[in-house]
Amino acid sequence: MKAWISHREGLPFMGAIPEGVDVEVFDPRQDYPSDPATVDFWVPTYMGEEWATRPLAAMTGLKVVQLLSAGAEIWVGAVPEGVVLCNGKGAHTGSTAEWAVMAMLASLRRLPALLRAQSENRWAPETGETLAGKKVLIVGAGDIGTAIAHRVAAFDAEPVLVARRARDGVHDSSQLETLLPQADVVVIMTPLTEATAGMVDAAFLSRMRDGALLVNAARGGVVDTTALVTEAGTGRIRAALDVTDPEPLPAEHPLWSMPNVLITPHVGGNIEGALVNMYRVAGEQLQRYAAGEPLQNVVSDGY
Repeated sequence: MKAWISHREGLPFMGAIPEGVDVEVFDPRQDYPSDPATVDFWVPTYMGEEWATRPLAAMTGLKVVQLLSAGAEIWVGAVPEGVVLCNGKGAHTGSTAEWAVMAMLASLRRLPALLRAQSENRWAPETGETLAGKKVLIVGAGDIGTAIAHRVAAFDAEPVLVARRARDGVHDSSQLETLLPQADVVVIMTPLTEATAGMVDAAFLSRMRDGALLVNAARGGVVDTTALVTEAGTGRIRAALDVTDPEPLPAEHPLWSMPNVLITPHVGGNIEGALVNMYRVAGEQLQRYAAGEPLQNVVSDGY
């Protein structure tokens, strides 16, 4: 059995390699290390774009694609029938949840304005807001969304979770129309699928209360950028974005210059030691596959 991984540095974090499994490193910028048709289990590069899927055509014996990312949008539809696609659920939960809370605190406490004043050597106090007492609507009640809920609760805020289907402690997405006007902060944590593309549109944004904060830690395509520019441009709502559409955001884009918009360059999962968590997940999956056990985090309907 043959497995390809994308980072040699990740190999020590995969744990014990099952007997009979040959692990090779495939850097997509270089030649194949061996015949791609003989690969059973593939761990592609992290944060790849459409080009990352090109080797699939030559990997005719492939059985499993194990992603290092939580998002799977570029792989859904590209992975051949009969190949199991799994995401990296759990690898980025803590870091992305921390980013979301950081974005809330920074926006509410007017940190961007304070940093601008610092860069200009100006002592310019700002009156901010506290997260405590805020109602935080989290759209997407998966692993990361639930982790965000736990963290905002620790700040004495009230998390409200929404998912496709209702369950204990989670609202059905059909209730968004009622929930949006009640929220002080709206966190987008849904995967990008055909159903969620452009979900945060003009109608969605118009239902947010005046002064509310939109936080997008999911994928840029979930938000209609034109609608966001229009709504945020009036100053009625604020936004904190780790992802944008397009991405990277062009230098001349109006979102950059809006004082009520905080932007970071898709760094929610970029932490020291990220490979440890990513390849721990990949290693556990490889062990399950080699043992003939059911795989976890199998992507279905884009999730």
